[in-house]
Amino acid sequence: MMIIMEKQAIKRKTAGRKEITHERIVEVAARAIRRSGYAGTGVADIMKEAGLTHGGFYAHFKSREALLAEAADRAGAEAVALSARIAAAVPPEQALPSIVRAYLSKEHFDAIETGCPISALGSEMPRQAPEVRRAATRHIKEMIDVVARQLPDWGQPGAHEQALMTIATMVGTMLLARAVDDPKLSEGFIKAALEKLAPADT
Repeated sequence: MMIIMEKQAIKRKTAGRKEITHERIVEVAARAIRRSGYAGTGVADIMKEAGLTHGGFYAHFKSREALLAEAADRAGAEAVALSARIAAAVPPEQALPSIVRAYLSKEHFDAIETGCPISALGSEMPRQAPEVRRAATRHIKEMIDVVARQLPDWGQPGAHEQALMTIATMVGTMLLARAVDDPKLSEGFIKAALEKLAPADT
């Protein structure tokens, strides 16, 4: 009886360690894809950054695409959760402007590896595996819903359309602002979007 219990305890402990290791790999990969892009993110580099050997990769993932899908899922979930927390921390009428200002902030602009994965990776998405695109699409829909819920006519078709436009503007603005090598143009994109989506008097 004691031997069986000890074996079960060892098995549970091993499973726990494996789960923790798996989470560490996904966390590192979620940062890496935003920092270096999907094409620039290699399994060996991720495992090294996670403090693990390359050989251990297949104990956790069946393929590189499976890891990228989990990383995209993690990055997208983090972005949605952050926007929801920002909305919950202010009065309802300030929720949407607060989300927009946080998204279009200098802090987000500079924090590409921990920020929104869509503005960091959007141009690469059409060339990714179906499971990677599926994960990204799910979180884009969630983000649209977070924005729509902050609108006075939430639940009406107009709110959904407004949320689509808002998300498209936020993501497109950040993508373009990061893409150009002209700081004034970059600032111009962000300033124009802020004036449209979250004017100073809101």
